[in-house]
Amino acid sequence: MLDHIFENDAVFEQIKTGLENNQGPVLVSGCTDGAKAHLVSALRGKKKRGNYKVIVTADENKAKEWVENYRFFGEDAVYFPAKDPLFYSADIHGNAIAKERLRGIESIIKGQGGVFVLSVDALMDRVVPLAEIKKNRVMISLETEVSEQEITKKFTAMGYERTPFVEAAGEFAVRGGIIDIYPFTSDCPYRIELWGEEVDSIRSFDAQSQRSIEEVKSLTVYPATEIVLSEERISQGLKKIEAEYQDLKETFHKAFETDKEVRLTKEFQRIREELSELSMLIGVEGYLPYFYDRLVCFLDYFPKNTAVYVDEPQHVEERGRGFFLEFTESMKSRLEAGYLLPGQMDTVACFDEALNRLLKQPAVFLASLASEVKAAKAADTFFMETKSVQSYNNSFEQLIKDLRRYQKKEYRILVVSPSVTRAKRLAEDMRDSGLTVTYDKKPSEDMVPGQIVITPGKLKSGIEYPETKWVLISESDIFSGRKEKRRKKAAFKGKGEKIKNFADISIGDYVVHEKHGVGIYRGIEKITVNNVEKDYISIEYKGGDNLFILASALDQIAKYASANAKKPRLNKLGGNEWKKTTKRVRGQVRETAKELVELYAVRQAKEGYVYDKDTVWQREFEEMFPYEETQDQLNAIEDVKRDMESTKIMDRLICGDVGYGKTEVAIRAAFKTVTNGKQVAYLVPTTILAQQHYNTFCERFQNYPMTVRVMSRFCTPREQKETMEGLKKGIVDVVIGTHRLLSKDVKYKDLGLLIIDEEQRFGVGHKEKIKTLKKDVDVLSLSATPIPRTLHMSLIGIRDMSILEEPPHDRRAIQTYVMEYNEELVKEAVHREMTRGGQVYYVYNRVNNIAEITSELQKLLPNAKVAFAHGQMRERELENIMMQFMEKEIDVLVSTTIIETGLDIPNVNTMIIHDANQLGLSQLYQLRGRVGRSNRNAFAFLMYKRDTLLKETAEKRLQAIREFTDLGSGYKIAMRDLEIRGAGNLLGEEQSGHMEAVGYDLYCKMLNDAVLRLKGELSEDTDFDTTLDLNIDAFLPSAYIRNEVEKLELYKRISAIETKDELEDMQDELLDRFGDLPAAVVNLLHIALLKSMAHHAYMTDVKQKGEKVFFEMNPEANVQVEKIPDVLNEFPKELSVSAGEHPVFVLDLSSAKKSAWLSKIEHCVNSLDALIIRS
Repeated sequence: MLDHIFENDAVFEQIKTGLENNQGPVLVSGCTDGAKAHLVSALRGKKKRGNYKVIVTADENKAKEWVENYRFFGEDAVYFPAKDPLFYSADIHGNAIAKERLRGIESIIKGQGGVFVLSVDALMDRVVPLAEIKKNRVMISLETEVSEQEITKKFTAMGYERTPFVEAAGEFAVRGGIIDIYPFTSDCPYRIELWGEEVDSIRSFDAQSQRSIEEVKSLTVYPATEIVLSEERISQGLKKIEAEYQDLKETFHKAFETDKEVRLTKEFQRIREELSELSMLIGVEGYLPYFYDRLVCFLDYFPKNTAVYVDEPQHVEERGRGFFLEFTESMKSRLEAGYLLPGQMDTVACFDEALNRLLKQPAVFLASLASEVKAAKAADTFFMETKSVQSYNNSFEQLIKDLRRYQKKEYRILVVSPSVTRAKRLAEDMRDSGLTVTYDKKPSEDMVPGQIVITPGKLKSGIEYPETKWVLISESDIFSGRKEKRRKKAAFKGKGEKIKNFADISIGDYVVHEKHGVGIYRGIEKITVNNVEKDYISIEYKGGDNLFILASALDQIAKYASANAKKPRLNKLGGNEWKKTTKRVRGQVRETAKELVELYAVRQAKEGYVYDKDTVWQREFEEMFPYEETQDQLNAIEDVKRDMESTKIMDRLICGDVGYGKTEVAIRAAFKTVTNGKQVAYLVPTTILAQQHYNTFCERFQNYPMTVRVMSRFCTPREQKETMEGLKKGIVDVVIGTHRLLSKDVKYKDLGLLIIDEEQRFGVGHKEKIKTLKKDVDVLSLSATPIPRTLHMSLIGIRDMSILEEPPHDRRAIQTYVMEYNEELVKEAVHREMTRGGQVYYVYNRVNNIAEITSELQKLLPNAKVAFAHGQMRERELENIMMQFMEKEIDVLVSTTIIETGLDIPNVNTMIIHDANQLGLSQLYQLRGRVGRSNRNAFAFLMYKRDTLLKETAEKRLQAIREFTDLGSGYKIAMRDLEIRGAGNLLGEEQSGHMEAVGYDLYCKMLNDAVLRLKGELSEDTDFDTTLDLNIDAFLPSAYIRNEVEKLELYKRISAIETKDELEDMQDELLDRFGDLPAAVVNLLHIALLKSMAHHAYMTDVKQKGEKVFFEMNPEANVQVEKIPDVLNEFPKELSVSAGEHPVFVLDLSSAKKSAWLSKIEHCVNSLDALIIRS
């Protein structure tokens, strides 16, 4: 696009010729950043496909900028990240970097051509030759032969992990004739179905629902790692490693450095153990030189004549040499301390070696200032005159003046705006100022001098070409401080997941049975009675009694879960204690539900102020939001506005993790309130938060005539007085403050909206005051603890909630490293964060010696400012430290876990957690959410002391470590932990006690029932249980579903089937995931449906003895007695009835075939159902 700008440019033609002559590097100076991308995209090769360009920049941020700019001028560019050689020794890496790299490599293997942007350290990495990676692809197509054992071995060697079922990229599962694989680089997993050993079908499926999407003819699986070790490679590598280890060990031994010798031996044992037991090695990248004789440079992956463009060669050289120095220094000190072997120094090439390799390609050096490139002589030097466009700092008048000046000089003017709507609006604004402007979606080549064209697109900064008289102006030149928005994702359509209360239940866990109380889950047992096989769930109670319940009746049990994970008391089977407990809790729950329902009714009855629809100002204000809203955010904003524009008084709760954009929702509501002439009070729990929100509000409101004030301890008495006067007179529009806002002396002229941040952190006294304040005003509460879905459902009719679950688009995945504590690495991590201008959190969770740890760290990091903070400090002191940290006066903050509460500091992107194994998963999860708030890569280092994990075998150790990162299932449990805490916050303290007593799931169920009853949606008489026991084989055979956890989950879901549709849906899913359904499974599905039908027909018990089936009716049922003879006539000689306290119908099946039993019973239940009179 826009290549025609260079058409008559003499310099451009010369550069082109210079490149084609290929006499050596060409230096082009004078280009601004945008112009460089423009130039490179215009220097196209002759043939389209298979044509590559490589762009080398000094660092990651520059590389990403290039990718953005390049997209505007033409094609897609791929950012290829560098490996992370300093932290190879970590036990586990998040796989964000590996995935991006392998995607790039895959596209090179496919020979698609394209533009690769990389930083200089990626050029210096030594990598495995491309041929090796090509060799390790697996291609599967229809009708080829595949052996399950072979493929399992192959996938494991390729770095895939075998799991019971596939949820994330890099996993595979094998079960009876079905192979699921989630290729590391693809967007969805694939299911390969075998017929014998022949591939029968290949189809993609959805990882969440496990259901198929579409059939494909063939599939190529690329390795999940760049390094695939064959057995001979392993044995050769081990030999080399052992030889070096012996030498180094000898050296340490002679120098009497026992601790180093021990350290080295430990590391060697780990290597040997992992390679021989698991034929893989954690951190294998660090040992590459031992396994491959020849390693290459990334440039060797491309065809011979690929052009390489070097951006600012001087910066690249500086960064390259700096990086190599940092690497060798760090490696040396680790080598001397016995953490490494000498061959590991070879994983990175020095800058000169990388440069020499680069100069073998046709190369172009791009520099903004003409200067000599020290490292290499340029064969030709060109100067291309470009200027950057001055920034207008939101001054539209200045822009109009300049446009007129450009027109006088007969320039062609192109104004670029990120979105179509904004481009059109800009065009209108310019027309209003008397300019002639054309809007064009794709600028045509025949623009005339003096013409202004506005086009949608993303350009970081403007460019002026005096030579050919063109100027490009980007919107960020006009309105500074804007970040462009990305396109919206389509909203996710589809049913919400059914809640699986069986959050990964394993043998030995505590479970709650609604009738019998708390016991211990002992697994699934198959029991045969009268030649009929069934699966039973075994639960052990106090005193060793065992209860067996039918697996199809699983809906009565749930895993016991509570907020602080303490062990519950076991109940006795048949004892009275559990009955008392549930009765007590039911009473309490009823009270709670009543309060909630009444409160809601009162608010509903009153009428509130009706706000106007959005104004132009409102729309303009929202457009100025520098990020792109997530779908959840848009929904929440919509909900809030709808509430404000209606007659009812708003009371909405917005839940979402920190940094998910709750504040923006509040800001927009506040803006709407103020434009309607009312005031806003924003209540926050801490002074620092008040300050932070105040800054945000000021920044967003700066172009509008609105007054924002803050009330907190940081204000002088005079400022406080002014604010209070202003509120009374209506001069102050928005006030942000701590509970000081609740004092009696604070009076408002016309309060319209109260925003409460982290409501759960205010004490009872404050809450009472808030209640009186919020009688007639709209209220918006924000909370960061996730509110559980189950609870959300039951409260949905009582309290309006909006939930933000989707992370903001620019949030980077956090690279998580788990490693044993090592001072060198702490030094590295801090140094790296500080060189990119960031700050570091160091989490240390013991207050008693936090000061010592801080001073040790200060010694380790002489040029960083280290300070500590903990919850037992005086509040003022703590606030001062946090303020300093926010203002970037402190580099490293050592703190206990207090940093988990609500502060948003985007400049902190590295976190080091000391003794991570001492923290709970939910704590780790919340802490990790503190970094990665900006578009920089964030790092979390979880450090543990070596001895704590050494005792385990290699396999176990790996497992324990995986649990730490987001790879394990631990994450789900952690989320649940947080949700339960959220539920406690929402319902108040005393309720938490009741939740402990019966476990969280049962509590939710009780609350839900109570609410529905009060609202009249659930009648009392449906509160009975139906049991069903027929002599029909109905279970999930082990041969069909091997994994116990999965089996449990399916039993749980099958027992919840209520309609024919649900039954068919389940049938489809089973067929899709596990192959054809055995008879026992078909029966199981029908019996689940039958149970729900029987409940609907008011039956309490359906059981079979021999060939007779007894249907026991609920005495409460309202039956049309006069119609009973009709039903008996429907089944002559088969159906009889015996009246009594519990009426029983008996169906005789002796004359029916066994295969027809089920349908006969179903028919009978339907007929009896017709007798019931429903109110």
